[in-house]
Amino acid sequence: MSENQQNHLYAGRYRLKKTIVMVGMMGAGKTAVGRALALRLGVPFLDSDAEIEAAANMTVPEIFERDGEPFFRTKETQVISRLLDEARGVLSTGGGAFLAEVNRANITARGVSVWLDADLGLLWQRVRHKDTRPLLRTPDPRATLAEIYDARVPLYAQADVVVQSLPDLSIEQMVDRVIAALLAERPDVLEQKHA
Repeated sequence: MSENQQNHLYAGRYRLKKTIVMVGMMGAGKTAVGRALALRLGVPFLDSDAEIEAAANMTVPEIFERDGEPFFRTKETQVISRLLDEARGVLSTGGGAFLAEVNRANITARGVSVWLDADLGLLWQRVRHKDTRPLLRTPDPRATLAEIYDARVPLYAQADVVVQSLPDLSIEQMVDRVIAALLAERPDVLEQKHA
């Protein structure tokens, strides 16, 4: 059975009552796990960075360069708020989105935040060869990543649900972990249908 056929079988097994918002560091797997989770649940997948890029007709690094980070963060808050008002689904956010108190409050009030908690070593493995991360365009990107990590972890820890991201787990195994955590901790968000 193909992965698509498997996901199609799963889709009818769950009922999503609120949007699941993936939060965490760059490289934690928010987009990959979020997209696979949406497919498994049979709901739309949304990406706040992709929505901002489409509206601006520019990439996130280009927006940072032209308009600065404060402008980007304002747009990000507007987009996240709009997406939370639209159809229920899985929303992947940029690494900095959950730092803003207004975003944390909006997400908790209208959805559920799921922190993919990956350690610094795993994050570095995943982002070190990518030049699409504007915050890492520094003389010492690993040290910069460590500073960002140390500053953000206490805020990510405020997420509604925490799922440990481990290097030896596949995307599908991470999806299993997220679903199990939501079923156990947040029946108001995700419920398993009984046949």
